[in-house]
Amino acid sequence: MNSHDKVSYTTEDLADLLQVSKLTVYDLIKKGEIVAYRVGRQMRIDASDFEAYKERMKGGTDRPVVQPTPPQVSESESVVPTILKKQSIPHLPQPRTLQHVIISGQDVTLDLLANAITATSSNYRTLRSHTGSLNSLLALVQGEADLVSTHLFDGDTGSYNIPYIRRILIGREYTVVNLLSRSAGFYVQPGNPKNIRSWRDLNRKDIRIVNRELGSGIRVLTDERLRLEGILPKTISGYENIEMNHLAVASKVAAGEADIGVGIEKNAHLVNVDYIPTTEEQYDLVMIKREDNQALRETVLNILQSESFKKELSSIHGYDFSQMGRILYDTP
Repeated sequence: MNSHDKVSYTTEDLADLLQVSKLTVYDLIKKGEIVAYRVGRQMRIDASDFEAYKERMKGGTDRPVVQPTPPQVSESESVVPTILKKQSIPHLPQPRTLQHVIISGQDVTLDLLANAITATSSNYRTLRSHTGSLNSLLALVQGEADLVSTHLFDGDTGSYNIPYIRRILIGREYTVVNLLSRSAGFYVQPGNPKNIRSWRDLNRKDIRIVNRELGSGIRVLTDERLRLEGILPKTISGYENIEMNHLAVASKVAAGEADIGVGIEKNAHLVNVDYIPTTEEQYDLVMIKREDNQALRETVLNILQSESFKKELSSIHGYDFSQMGRILYDTP
């Protein structure tokens, strides 16, 4: 057995090897240029398939060339006249067209939506990219995602998402549909010993913050609120201390490594922190409108508007699904 037959890569491995983003790897898988398979919730790519892809690229071929595997036949079968073999071809099952659907965003509800999409048809295979709101919208523009979530606060209008979507998706046709609203606010140490009450408190010299990464919805919310308060980020202690998700932020506060972090209510119940609500976030989904994804768009809307899916999500603490499935913006 060739050593390559024993090796497989994750999408992260391939992104490192090719020096591209993980979303680009997902796009290659979606287009059928790299053969992948799922192991649990993870996509894997055999080393032999990766080497085959590289050889095609070196030869200037950008699509996989699939060679049919000849059937194993016995001596008696080998004497069957060719004309009879040809006649049997129509009775063979036709290959199934598999559509990869890349869903970009970080909320747990997107995992449940991915499962629901797959359950509607065996032709759908969903891939998850846990990317922040701004980068998700950029991935949508670049064709590296099919369905993205966004919760981006605009301080000038006091509204969520639409101002950003209009600027980033200019010249494109798209649909914006509500998924949920949820409480966002401050994680503080138990008993709130620093008496943190408002965004202005972030500018106090005795307050240390743990922040989120650039491009995430919470980071946009934080920066917009600081801008409205006239607070310069460089004056805030800990502003450059970055964590990549809500739970990690809450955990840093619980461990006493920061006095405050900004995140959603749900995660405050998982670690030992107090929670101070400040904002009701609007969390929406965006899909580019194309002829070839009309069926997918209809599938997503049907799921979001179904009572069964709302019931499935209803137990998630701190979320409001009352407007889920409502179309907020739809280009002509």
